[in-house]
Amino acid sequence: MKKTLLRNILICLMLFALLPMQHASAEDLQQIPAVQETEPQALRVLLSRLNITDRLDVTLHGSYSAELDGARLMFGRGSDLAILLNEGRMYLYYADMRVDAGTDFTLRRHPVTDGLVNCLRFANNPALYEGDLRLTVIEGRIRLILTIGVEDYLHGVVPYEMSESWPLEALKAQAVAARTYAVSKAQANAGREYDLVDTTNDQVYKGRREEYVNAANAIEQTSGVCGFYKGKLAVCYYSASNGGQTELAEHVWGTKADYGYLDMRDDPYDLENTQSKVQRVTIPKQTTDVAEAPYALRLLLSTQLQDTLAAAGYDPAPESLRVDQVTSVTVDTPRFSAPSRLYTMLHITFAYSARTRTDAPAQPAPVDMADDAEVSLFTPEVTSTPQATETAAPTEAAESPAPTPIPTPTPTPVYGAFIAQEEPVTLSIPIFPEAEKLLSLGINSYDNEMITVTEQADSFTVEARRFGHGVGMSQRGAEIMAGKYSMSYTDILAFYYPGMTLMRYDVQPQALATVAPPLTQTAGPVPTPTPRPTLMPVTEPLPPGAWYATVSGIDDDSSLNLRAAPDIAAEVLMRLYKNQQLIVLEECPQEDWVRVKTDAIEGYVMERFLTQERIQ
Repeated sequence: MKKTLLRNILICLMLFALLPMQHASAEDLQQIPAVQETEPQALRVLLSRLNITDRLDVTLHGSYSAELDGARLMFGRGSDLAILLNEGRMYLYYADMRVDAGTDFTLRRHPVTDGLVNCLRFANNPALYEGDLRLTVIEGRIRLILTIGVEDYLHGVVPYEMSESWPLEALKAQAVAARTYAVSKAQANAGREYDLVDTTNDQVYKGRREEYVNAANAIEQTSGVCGFYKGKLAVCYYSASNGGQTELAEHVWGTKADYGYLDMRDDPYDLENTQSKVQRVTIPKQTTDVAEAPYALRLLLSTQLQDTLAAAGYDPAPESLRVDQVTSVTVDTPRFSAPSRLYTMLHITFAYSARTRTDAPAQPAPVDMADDAEVSLFTPEVTSTPQATETAAPTEAAESPAPTPIPTPTPTPVYGAFIAQEEPVTLSIPIFPEAEKLLSLGINSYDNEMITVTEQADSFTVEARRFGHGVGMSQRGAEIMAGKYSMSYTDILAFYYPGMTLMRYDVQPQALATVAPPLTQTAGPVPTPTPRPTLMPVTEPLPPGAWYATVSGIDDDSSLNLRAAPDIAAEVLMRLYKNQQLIVLEECPQEDWVRVKTDAIEGYVMERFLTQERIQ
C-alpha cells in the first residue's frame, strides 16, 4: 500500500514538473495581434551560392513541368535533368531526350497528394529546394531564381544562421527576425527580378534539411509572426556578435530611415557568451629580452617610431626594438556620441631600447665557367672586319640562353648592443586601421571592433570583439538569454528591438499552378532517368612526385571548376563536387594552381580548395 502511494506521488510530481515545459514549448500564437492581411505567398531568391556557370544537374522530387516553345513538358517524380549552356543557349537533357530550352525557362511546381515531398534537389546536395526554379542566361552564365513560400524559405535559413543545437527560444527569435527581414525585403523589391540573395548579403539560405527538427519547431511555433514599427514591417537586422554593445543602423550604413525600434545599449549577454568571437594580444609590463614582447606589439611600435629610430642611427625593424617596460595602455575617443564605446585611439606609454644594424657587403656571384671555357676575363674578344654581303630578308635573331646565375647567401647582419633610451615614450595611435591591423585584432571588414583594455598584475590585455555589423539582435547574446537565463523569444526580441511590436500574418499555403489532367497520367512506361552525377573513381597508381587530395574547401551544395588551363578564364571541363578524390600531378608555376586527374579526366584546379590525403 505504501509503495503504491509513493509511486502515485512520484508520478504526480513528474507530471507537475512537465507542465511548464509543455506550456513553454507551445506558445499561444493567438495572443499575438493579427495583421489585417495574409503573409506574402512567395519570395524570389537568387541562388548564387551554388556557383552555377554552364551546367545544372537537378533531381525533381515532386510534380514539375517546363514550358518550352509553347509546349508543356511534364516530368515524373524522381526525374533527373541536366541543363547545359552552349553558345548562349540552354539545352535540357532528360532520359533520351534533348531540348533547346532557349535563354529563359522555368521548372514549375504543381500540386501533389498531401504528405508527399514536392521539391527539387541539386546534384550531390541533400537539401530540399521547395519552389519554382527560373533559369535564365545572364552574362554567359546560368542564373537561378527560386520562388518559394515564406515559411518554406525559413527552413533553409534558420538552422544555418543559428545552430540547430541552440535553445529553442533562441531559434524562435531567429525565425521571427529572419521572417521579418525576408518579408520586408520582398515588399521593398517588388519591382525587381528577385527579392533576396542566398548569401550573407541578405540571409544564408541552403534549402531544407529534414534532420533539422529543432529549427522546424521554432518556425512552426512562430508561424507568421513578424516585427512591426508604426504599423509597418521592421527590418530585423542581426549579427553573430555585437561585442558587448548594440550599434545603430545609421552608424553602419548612413541611412536616414526611421529605425526607432533600434537603440544603442550595452549587451551583457553577448559579453558573457564564451563563444563570442574575440581577438586579443597580451602586453607584458616588464621584459628583459626582445622576444618577450609580442612581435605584433614591436611591429606596431617600431612602425610608429620608424623616423625617430632611423634619425638616431638605429635599426627601425621590430627585431631591433626591445620594449623594456609598459606603464600604461588605454583606449578612448569614441567614433560616435555617448553611449558609444567604439573607441578609435590607442595610447601606450613605454620605455624601450634600440640597437644598430650593419649589413655585411654582398659578395659578387662567382662566374660559372663550365659552359664557356673560351671566354677570358682579361683579353677583349677580337673579331675580324665583316665582309660586305648581299642584304637578305630580315629574320628573327636566335637568342643564346642566358647563363644560370648562381645564388649567393644573404649576408648575416651585424647588430650592436641594445641601448636604453633616456625617457619613456607615449604614443597615440589610431585603432583603425593601424593598431587593429598590426596587432592582429581585426575581425570584421567594417573597422568596427569594440576594443577594451584590462590591466593585470604583470600585463595589459587588449581585446577586440564584434563579429558583424552589431545592429539589432546578437545571435550569441540570444543563445545565452535562452539557454542560461530561460528567457522566451519575446523577451529576446524585446531586448534587441525595444521599439518593435509583434504581429501575426495569416499564413496560407502557397498557390501552385494546376495542369490539365491528361498531363498527370502516365500513358506508358516511365522513362528511365539519366543517373545523377557521382564522384569519379581514382584507381590509378600514383606517378612519381604526385599525391592524393580531396575536394573539401567548398560547401555541400557547391562545386569546383576543373579547367583546361591554370587560369580562371580557361574553359571549364567539368564541375567537381565535394569529397571528390583527385591525383595531384604537379604544382603549376601559376600561384595556387595544380594539375590533377581522375581515371576519367585531367585538368587544373585551385589548390586552396583541396585537402592533401595522408597515405596509410
